[in-house]
Amino acid sequence: MSGGGKTGGKGGGSAKIGSTKAGSARVPGKQAPKSAAGGGGSRDLRVKVKKAGKLKHSSQLWLERQLNDPYVKRARELGYRSRAAFKLEEMDDRFRFLKPGQKLIDLGCAPGGWCQIAAARIGLDKGKGRIVGIDLLPVDPIPGVELIEMDFMAEEAPALLTERLGGRADGVMSDMAANTTGHKKTDHIKIIALAEAALDFAHSVLAPGGFFLAKLFQGGDSATLLAGLKRDFTTVRNIKPASSRADSSELYVLATGFRRKTEERDEDAA
Repeated sequence: MSGGGKTGGKGGGSAKIGSTKAGSARVPGKQAPKSAAGGGGSRDLRVKVKKAGKLKHSSQLWLERQLNDPYVKRARELGYRSRAAFKLEEMDDRFRFLKPGQKLIDLGCAPGGWCQIAAARIGLDKGKGRIVGIDLLPVDPIPGVELIEMDFMAEEAPALLTERLGGRADGVMSDMAANTTGHKKTDHIKIIALAEAALDFAHSVLAPGGFFLAKLFQGGDSATLLAGLKRDFTTVRNIKPASSRADSSELYVLATGFRRKTEERDEDAA
């Protein structure tokens, strides 16, 4: 996502798609099939993208990765908007921070995978809870979810989110990430800035006992952010979901049990 919204897929040029033998790919919830040729081994056909036209090498690699990603395939089968849905699903399976009837805010919600999982777990289809999502990219409607097409970093965004939610939030989730540059230090600084903005907003809207979940990148200086979380929440965890790509430096910080009072923050600001 970019400046508070997920970026879309890579484009440009056409691609010729063939296949080549490779190691087995594990699909979430399914075992890799055994080889029909015998010998007890397993065999999968891995899609190989050949460069064609004006397709950039980076776009070629991205498309090839998408076509061979078992989570992408499984997301399509289950009707999830993106593979990111599995990350939230996995984290909640472990730590149970999503509960029926909660009021939630999803920052950088495009294309809507996290909203889908959260909606199911808080019982939105049964009239329980409320979810407001924001992204600078358009998001196709999700039943029961209030969606705002706006950059979260816009000055008017926090007030609009609070108004649409209609009260204190039980959780603030942020999968925001700025477009990566390939320079690790720069990318880390940018995502820390987004996480700090999300946390500052969470301070203003969270109800006592609420949770905060945000994406970070491994490495770099996140000490100030983590210190603030440990001060204001009962428990703080760093999580690397299995559904997060192994070659990605992303991780998530989950803070539960919000306990800092508004008047204490006002005294610090004075």
